[in-house]
Amino acid sequence: MVTPRPGPIRWLRYVYGARLPDEYRPWVLHDATARTWVLRFALRVFFEALPWLTAAFLLLVFLTPLPAGLVLLGLLMALVLGLFLTLGSADELAEVRLAKHGYPPGTGKAVRKRRGGAATWP
Repeated sequence: MVTPRPGPIRWLRYVYGARLPDEYRPWVLHDATARTWVLRFALRVFFEALPWLTAAFLLLVFLTPLPAGLVLLGLLMALVLGLFLTLGSADELAEVRLAKHGYPPGTGKAVRKRRGGAATWP
């Protein structure tokens, strides 16, 4: 059986916390338990932050005398710090996302452990 992937619009809604229809439940489980789940998580955090970082860049460049390079460096540091802080809670946040899609608490950790990977991050 092929697990359907959400289209770009549904995926963006999923990134921002929307619940996907039940037909995507297996994909959500895969998203939270695949070998690349931490990378997927980091990519979602990046896409969550991208509009805010873009708005901050535009505001700071056009409304302040700060050079664009300095603004970019500051926003890159903010992104790295945001990734660092959210990656520390990645396994708990993945469990919340799974629970939102109808899986019992602890499902993600149990599936990752059963597949032979690390159950938690880091």
